[in-house]
Amino acid sequence: MVDSAVQKPAESVLDPAVQAGIARALGARSLVLVGMMGAGKSSVGRRLATRLGLGFIDADTEIETAAGMTIPEIFARHGEPYFRAGEARVIARLLDHGPQVLATGGGAVMDPRTRDLIRSKGISIWLKADLDVLSKRTKRRTGDRPLADRIRELLPLREPIYALSDIVVQSRDEPHEVIVEEIIAELPKHLGLEFKS
Repeated sequence: MVDSAVQKPAESVLDPAVQAGIARALGARSLVLVGMMGAGKSSVGRRLATRLGLGFIDADTEIETAAGMTIPEIFARHGEPYFRAGEARVIARLLDHGPQVLATGGGAVMDPRTRDLIRSKGISIWLKADLDVLSKRTKRRTGDRPLADRIRELLPLREPIYALSDIVVQSRDEPHEVIVEEIIAELPKHLGLEFKS
């Protein structure tokens, strides 16, 4: 007998017609996850990509590969402005390769050009998380997240920009599959798709 307290929610199979309809409606556009560090962009993004049959790209990983160093090393050696310029270039390049699910860094959309590119080449999805959730998720990982100790200061500055996203889903202490289901439920509405039940 399995203890129900440790059971993971079953990942439901996405109706092939829904999956195909979303893929057609996306065309070459990417699903771009935005939000603060700790919101779950990478974890949710991987699962969302799998459910939709799309590739997944983590912009932070791509930045590290392009720079040949970790993000903390980039911040330490060159500073945040240098990092942000590289981040903007990498995201611009990645957006040319949709459709895909793209997880961005927490500050990526603060750059107006990056926001414009996401608007024209993607659908932005804000994983909105409360301060207590973000703090809990990042407190153990401050070494690899250079701005983790500034969440309380950054959140009110970034939230108005995140709020410009096409879709908003609350990231909270629920299994990531639940958040993925909520995103998938919102996509047809945003894309103007109707499916018969």
